[in-house]
Amino acid sequence: MAMREIRVVPDPVLRTACDEITTIDDRVRGLVDDLLETVDADGRAGLAANQIGVNLRAFSWNVDDEIGYVLNPRIVALSEETQDGDEGCLSVPGLYYPTERAWYARVEGIDLDGEPVVVEGTELMARCLQHECDHLDGKLYLDRLERGTRKKAMRELRERL
Repeated sequence: MAMREIRVVPDPVLRTACDEITTIDDRVRGLVDDLLETVDADGRAGLAANQIGVNLRAFSWNVDDEIGYVLNPRIVALSEETQDGDEGCLSVPGLYYPTERAWYARVEGIDLDGEPVVVEGTELMARCLQHECDHLDGKLYLDRLERGTRKKAMRELRERL
């Protein structure tokens, strides 16, 4: 296991959709170990594989004292009810903007044994599930901001680079 360096914008890996995991081997097991160790730090709610430079569909979470992972996650349900709160990202350090997300989310995937896994939650967990699945699709939370807010965020981001 290793604490991995977080990739930050404008690293192109963050804008690349991740590949499905087709074989669970030592490389994938090592990836999960690294995701779990790297997410286990204060202020970290979730971590997608591409945020540590690996182009595979996997993420870990650290929400409400629960740490876990899922491979090949897909969002299968979202509530119509939404939440609107500040959202940030390890790959976009220091920027926090109000981002609308579903209040409830349900993700299905597999574990390291290839067995089906369901991860679901409300509020912060729902936000985390949606945020990490976006990463695996090559999207950042900034892409979800309202136009005026997104322009402001992009301006602030350019000034920091």
